Amino acid sequence: MNGPRLAATTVLLLLGLCGAPAGAADPVTFGLVMSFSGWFQPIDASTIKGARLAVDEINAAGGVLGHPLKVVEFDNKSEPALGADGAVEVIGKGAKAILLPSDFDFGAPGAFIAQQQNVLAFSGASDPKFGVKGIGNLAYSNSNAAQAQGALMAEWAHDQKGWRTAYVLLDNTISYTKSLCGSFAARWQELAGKDGLLGRDTFQNSDPAITAQRTRIASLPKKPDLIFLCSYAPGGPSAIRQLRSAGIDEPILTGESMDGDYWIGTVPDLSNFFVVDYGSVYGDDPDANINAFFNRYKEKYGERADTSYPLRGYSAVQAYARAAAKAGSIDADKIAAALDTFKDEPLVIGPTTFTKDLHIQVSRPMAIIAVDKGKFHAVGRFSAQKVDLVDY
Repeated sequence: MNGPRLAATTVLLLLGLCGAPAGAADPVTFGLVMSFSGWFQPIDASTIKGARLAVDEINAAGGVLGHPLKVVEFDNKSEPALGADGAVEVIGKGAKAILLPSDFDFGAPGAFIAQQQNVLAFSGASDPKFGVKGIGNLAYSNSNAAQAQGALMAEWAHDQKGWRTAYVLLDNTISYTKSLCGSFAARWQELAGKDGLLGRDTFQNSDPAITAQRTRIASLPKKPDLIFLCSYAPGGPSAIRQLRSAGIDEPILTGESMDGDYWIGTVPDLSNFFVVDYGSVYGDDPDANINAFFNRYKEKYGERADTSYPLRGYSAVQAYARAAAKAGSIDADKIAAALDTFKDEPLVIGPTTFTKDLHIQVSRPMAIIAVDKGKFHAVGRFSAQKVDLVDY
């Protein structure tokens, strides 16, 4: 088999689809109600591109039950309330499923409308509330829960690196960062004891300076082995720059909200920094399927992905198509029932499990990426061993 045919076959197997080539059949409409503009746009942009790539590859492989996927879009302009308007609009255009922003606060307004209208809602939100308990039975996140990310990083730092003391610095602005830091702190104290947590502090993403916070860290009688930072751009990189400029050189660990290297220019020669995400975009992920995906992404868009978020967008559409194929229907309730049977389903983002009670991932392996002198590289893939899905 030649190279192009082998590549096409690989994609078809990954998608898990079959059927006649999509053509004259009526399309199945998939809505993208996302932040195409505004401050949240950099977070959603790669997710959108991943979703579009999935649509192209699914259609090339025969569509959904022989029907091509058609995309309709709405820009919420990084204003959460507009997500509800967007859901109404794309549902009015026939959307059978909607991909919403990758944060509960941003995605929930549209997801509530979708639930009311019996339309499936997908997101990369890392909050378990984007699911059965917070939205309803038609809402699914293909992300790892923030609580799982915090626990994973605590376990990795303690068990793999041998660190024993930590300081938690929380950007107290969104649900994700609160759950991430809360989970890390709880799991860290289980592993290292209460004395292993030397302190906690908070700031706001829009704060121009964290002078008081870094002074408290620098004044500790015993320096922490690590600082666990829960934030996102632009406030997160700003906080890191200020910590380093104050001579605080301890390892900084963080969650997937600081995925990617698009912000690295604001913190020159950053080292001793570790971030957990869905896969390495640098061609060195331990999972060959992740590397192959990002090669296809680069071929389509002519540039390397700047974050791992395309995996979330792609896998949301892929999960919808897989479940429709299993259900033999595009009925939302039947597709939801099929999604709830996923057990380590091999999506591009990794093995994915849903149950009727839990629509987010807690044990799927994630990549840990290290930064040395401004250069990013994969350390390995790890899973959280103990996760408590509580709100912090």
